[in-house]
Amino acid sequence: MTPDWDSLTRFAIALAYESAAAILPYFRRNAEIEVKDGPVWDPVTEGDRAGERAIRRMIEERFPDHGILGEEYGVKEARSPFTWVLDPVDGTHAFVCGMPTWATLNGLSYAGRPAVGLMNQPVVGDMFYGNPAGAWHDYRGATSPITSRRNVTLEQASIGTTAPELYRSTENQRRFQALRARARLTRYGGDAYFFCMVAAGHIDIAMDCGLQPYDITPLLPIVAGAGGAAAEWTGGDLARGGNVITAGSEALLAEALAVMSG
Repeated sequence: MTPDWDSLTRFAIALAYESAAAILPYFRRNAEIEVKDGPVWDPVTEGDRAGERAIRRMIEERFPDHGILGEEYGVKEARSPFTWVLDPVDGTHAFVCGMPTWATLNGLSYAGRPAVGLMNQPVVGDMFYGNPAGAWHDYRGATSPITSRRNVTLEQASIGTTAPELYRSTENQRRFQALRARARLTRYGGDAYFFCMVAAGHIDIAMDCGLQPYDITPLLPIVAGAGGAAAEWTGGDLARGGNVITAGSEALLAEALAVMSG
């Protein structure tokens, strides 16, 4: 039986509102920061943890058989084909700097493939979501369908990526610089927002290195629902994260990948 994607999407929206209520009390409050182990400065705040606790609690009450993969609290194994993939504060660097470009991401995988995805920025009032039927933007309660921009060549394209220094390997830096040199415009610092801007038709390419599943799984149904395309540029499985590039059309994605491959 086909899952009820409309009902599951409404539940994802409810999760976004619940997590916003848990996270916002920590935003611009200079909350205590902890740093995770790793090669880069990777902060975490109580806002991250509170947001994920709120989401997990709702999922476990409503769908106890569903699995959960969250950035802060790890894996709850599924007893069904469904797994929720959660990043309560994507863009924690922006969060701790007081910039409203962070977002809460929640997505639902079905049989291992991204099916429903949502990005919410409660300070701005932006919510983007997608499922197999399409993609939508809710701005402070006014909802409209979105579609990606088509018929754009690479020379006409705008690119969004979090930061150039995150392309740490020589090969990834070469690929990124080759693409950037061909495009019209490159912007930095948008984190998950850039992927939603591709879906909404405001930019043409969004890309980032070294993503975890919870960084990208919730965004892929938004891009796909809007008519965009995505790839892991080393050939890996998109649902597992990695080096991800999305574009407003299959043709632009193919052109970008050709340039990056040399």
